[in-house]
Amino acid sequence: MTFALSFRNVLPVLLWQAAAAVTSTSPPAPLLLAGRTRSRSSRSSASAATSNTLCTHGVNTRLAFAAGGFGASSSKKTKGKSKKKRKIKKGILTDLDIVTPSSSPERAVGATGPGADQATSTGPELDRFGLPINPTLEDIFPPLGDDVEVVPVESTDYQTKLEDVRSIMKDHIPLNYDIFDENGVENIAVDGGMTGGSPMKLRILHNSPPVLAIDNFFTDEECEEYIRISSQPCDEDVDDADSSAALMVDSKTFALSTATRTSTTWFCHYRQVPTLLAKASRLLDNLPLERMEEPQLVRYRTGEQFSYHCDEVPAPQLGNGGQRVATLLVYLKTLEGDRGGATIFRDLKDAGGKRLGMRPVKGSALLFFPAFANGTPDDRTLHKGEIAIDEKMIGQIWVHERRYKPAVPPGNSHEAAVDSVKAKEIELGYRR
Repeated sequence: MTFALSFRNVLPVLLWQAAAAVTSTSPPAPLLLAGRTRSRSSRSSASAATSNTLCTHGVNTRLAFAAGGFGASSSKKTKGKSKKKRKIKKGILTDLDIVTPSSSPERAVGATGPGADQATSTGPELDRFGLPINPTLEDIFPPLGDDVEVVPVESTDYQTKLEDVRSIMKDHIPLNYDIFDENGVENIAVDGGMTGGSPMKLRILHNSPPVLAIDNFFTDEECEEYIRISSQPCDEDVDDADSSAALMVDSKTFALSTATRTSTTWFCHYRQVPTLLAKASRLLDNLPLERMEEPQLVRYRTGEQFSYHCDEVPAPQLGNGGQRVATLLVYLKTLEGDRGGATIFRDLKDAGGKRLGMRPVKGSALLFFPAFANGTPDDRTLHKGEIAIDEKMIGQIWVHERRYKPAVPPGNSHEAAVDSVKAKEIELGYRR
């Protein structure tokens, strides 16, 4: 076990250094999606579970795998030099946290090898590093405890009220409630109103943790404009800070991860997506741009998916902006009910008792919260993008606790987008 503990403490640092150190002068890598498991049984013990301290309440091995993204992809292979390419292919294991078993564990039937004495009848067989052998989804993401608060919408005919939105959001970053009427419909008269399209409409999909749908977040024209980013040329020279092109990467995961991501991601310059930034900032109570991570366009072709994962930031990367406190997904294409591509929350139910999910509808948005406003991760938001039968495309942005320093594309900055966002806000009627 001494070896396993040493491995636990050292490996995350080595892997993180490998991911971040493309060159000694490179900016910090953009953040990854991190899958983590649940060792806490209630929200009150959440902060303890985020630390690297040991827990001794039985065998409960916890793994935090990279779920994909550019930051993971920037790591070097075992041998060879870093290539200046925009298309990057691999992800890495970003963090590992092993919880030791209680004393005198029962040896699992049939277990052999150096790690066999770490296995019990209530947990997976472990290898010599303390990692589960052939782990299942439940090994990596154990089900929530019975005492964890999970509150679905009360009935299938429930109609969202703004006062209910306020209530369920009390522990999370605020919304701009002034722009909505009592039924959660965008008040067009506020701040001069809007131009074109239908007003936004808030819908509560789940109470605790809060999951919100925003109908009519984008117009059809705004969706098409965002999609066009994928058809623009991507420069090959990663060091070209003057380029205005998005950075395209394959969103694949580390081979050892149980999370599978087979999509393609474009990391955008902030100045490329003023509509997304203007609308997201206004929705989130005029949130400063500098708290937003690099905007993304994500494409899932037929048969592609993103298996279960959490959006929280791995511990080694919290120095850049702190924890992610909001995830905003904007669906740019409609996928019919039998065509896959829905965003599914494993541990949450809808009012009918079915697993909670949102099907992509062009222009609609999904808003949920990987962490509470104080930065405590909320593992109840474990989710996946189910296999797409038709092509699925989404705009995506994460919000941090504090200022976030962008890393890609080269030369990307919040400041470069300020004028274009202000112009878009005037065009939309958000300001005069």
